[in-house]
Amino acid sequence: MSLGRIRRSRWFRRLVVAGGLGTALAIVIVASSNLWLRTSAAGHVYSAAEVPEAPVALVLGAQVDPPAEPSAFLAARLDIARELYDAGKVKAILVSGDHAEWSYDEPGAMQVYLIARGVPAEKIVLDHAGFDTYDSCARAKQVFGVSRAIVVSQSFHVPRAVAVCRSLGVEADGVGDDTARAYKPLWLRGEVREWGAAVKAAWDVVIRRDPVFLGPHETGVESAVAQG
Repeated sequence: MSLGRIRRSRWFRRLVVAGGLGTALAIVIVASSNLWLRTSAAGHVYSAAEVPEAPVALVLGAQVDPPAEPSAFLAARLDIARELYDAGKVKAILVSGDHAEWSYDEPGAMQVYLIARGVPAEKIVLDHAGFDTYDSCARAKQVFGVSRAIVVSQSFHVPRAVAVCRSLGVEADGVGDDTARAYKPLWLRGEVREWGAAVKAAWDVVIRRDPVFLGPHETGVESAVAQG
């Protein structure tokens, strides 16, 4: 075998070994992140009927369709929050979502949806900078002063939301929606996405990054809860 072929063979073997090690490392990271998530959320995910009471429900944002209409996934979350409020499980609802552009307003659409279904406006507090799960949990704690909450999302997402909130100092339980399983392709995409999202969540918690926007303390949740 020529010297050139020997060098190419060695380079190829090194590349295969490096690729194998990289793949193994990625698997370990994903698996350990998901293990942390499941362990942190264990015992803190309930049905709406069984979840312990809390001062506030934190509803995490999702897609809003034109013209400012909550998607089926988001509407299902809001229906759970309304159910919790009607049952006396919570005294206020904090809706947290993306409002980075004036033309797209998740919290505003969530507020309109809840008011139309009988939730008093003064019981709904808007967080316009909940750009992802970490930001929503961090801002709930640092901006709105939430120390205990029921987090509401789809059931595949709730364990991550609960784990992140609890890691940031919010004593959180979660209630997940399963009705959106009817949208099978979107539901499957959400379930698959959670494997990678767990890695980002674990990293965010480890480095304790600040949310995109922090800002001063807001008293909206405190006022809504104090009204009884």
